[in-house]
Amino acid sequence: MNKLISVLLTIICCTYALCEAADTSPDVHTLLQQAVAGGWRSDANKARDQYRHPIETLEFFGLRPDMTVVELTPGGGWYTEILALVLRDRGQLIAASGNLNGDYAKKLSGNPAVFGKVKLLEFSPPEHVRMGADGSADMVLTFRNLHDWLNDSELELEAVFQTAFSVLKPGGIFGVEEHRARPYMNAEQSSKMLHRIPESYVIALGLKNGFVLAGISEINANPNDDETVNVHRLLPDLAGGNESLKTIGESDRMTLKFVKPPQAPRPTR
Repeated sequence: MNKLISVLLTIICCTYALCEAADTSPDVHTLLQQAVAGGWRSDANKARDQYRHPIETLEFFGLRPDMTVVELTPGGGWYTEILALVLRDRGQLIAASGNLNGDYAKKLSGNPAVFGKVKLLEFSPPEHVRMGADGSADMVLTFRNLHDWLNDSELELEAVFQTAFSVLKPGGIFGVEEHRARPYMNAEQSSKMLHRIPESYVIALGLKNGFVLAGISEINANPNDDETVNVHRLLPDLAGGNESLKTIGESDRMTLKFVKPPQAPRPTR
């Protein structure tokens, strides 16, 4: 009997030790801090943290290190630099890009320690709008891209929302950050003229396509921006050379968290 008790205690102690070891994995906040401070990020990109609030934004969306995340149209990879490290060991980052052989791809291949596990997926609406197999992703993220799709057509932007809904698992998250227009403005006009969209328009589009609005954050709000200036005239571009606009900072932006309802059918049209 004593021998049996001794064996059971040994098993319990070993199991406890294994659980303790598993608990030593860095949490998402620690990983985000490490990524934001990473030496692979340029000084210019780090200087924008004060305007883009990457840690707060990704925590608001509910990012976890074990997620499969699709980043739409990552541009130069400002957010990829952060997401890649957070997801490297336990998750998967899928970069859905229309430029699979350009500077962005070279950036990834140039630092395999950070970006080696990032998967590239061709994504260039309206021809290539698929983001992966249905129900395969935990999160889809888009940062300041909606106006580009709307500038092509309202149908193209809606197709992005529809495809994001399809690729997400039930309960999956669609995180949206976009330049904000004044509420009364026509969405297509403000998008073309200012590269901004009214927040109410984006919310309505998400709801129309089956999502639930799970949260609205003012993390990326900027009260110094009166939303009447073309966003490219502000930092970081300063197109037009008006140095006085530096005092505004970057654009006022909405930050919206949509969720695909558990076991919800696609809305009928």
